[in-house]
Amino acid sequence: MTAPPFGHPTFKGGQQIGKNINEEALLLSKEENEFRWNRKKEVVFLLLNLNFTPTIESMTHPIQINDQNFVLHSTGALFWKEERMLLISDVHLGKVSHFRKYGAAVPQQAIEKNFELLTEIVSVFEPRTICFLGDLFHSSLNSEWHRFESWISEQTSKIILVAGNHDIISPLKYEDIGILVIQELVLPPFLMTHHPEERNGYFNFSGHIHPAIKLKGMGRQLLKLPCFFKKQQQMVLPAFGEFTGTHILTPTKEDEVYAITKNEVILVAKK
Repeated sequence: MTAPPFGHPTFKGGQQIGKNINEEALLLSKEENEFRWNRKKEVVFLLLNLNFTPTIESMTHPIQINDQNFVLHSTGALFWKEERMLLISDVHLGKVSHFRKYGAAVPQQAIEKNFELLTEIVSVFEPRTICFLGDLFHSSLNSEWHRFESWISEQTSKIILVAGNHDIISPLKYEDIGILVIQELVLPPFLMTHHPEERNGYFNFSGHIHPAIKLKGMGRQLLKLPCFFKKQQQMVLPAFGEFTGTHILTPTKEDEVYAITKNEVILVAKK
């Protein structure tokens, strides 16, 4: 994955201009803004250190976009209620096997973990359609393809792949197992792509960036968490795969950021 630098046209107005976390923040002094932002981050650190049993409420966060209802999930998946469509980005299946082939010390269990998460998220939402927003498979065919075929055979949902830059496997292979491969999915007023895109009249859902946010806690605590990164007409989904990197983004006062942990979705910045 090669992420564009902050300030790239994909992220217009990329300068670090504030730490506002709610609608009233613009009316507050700089000191009050920083206090509220730091309190929000302290809550994140507190939640991460509590030994609690996750619930569907903690693992999800409902939002509305263009009068449609969506649910953010702590796995990094996004569910569109009205269409019963599950959006998943950057699974990077095959990456573990690819790295192990060349001697990287990656545990074999990491392969199965991706499929466990996929099965879990499908069982939670029971979608009519699963739309992968690119980079479903990391590279060329390897042994994980057979495991993927087996997983696909167990699914009853329609499955679509919006091709990403890593999706170099022939579309014919996907078509053979019932997966439609396309370059973009347009369902007005929404546009689903792999790379973030701006297009007049559409709200864009995408992946590719593997977005994350850096939080500073009390003292010298630092925490980097994957996140859903929402701009006025875009939302970039976090990478779903277990063995993927992240790219830190800095929100402006116009952005909303929903950090994810293993069991939670946490709103840490809101315009």
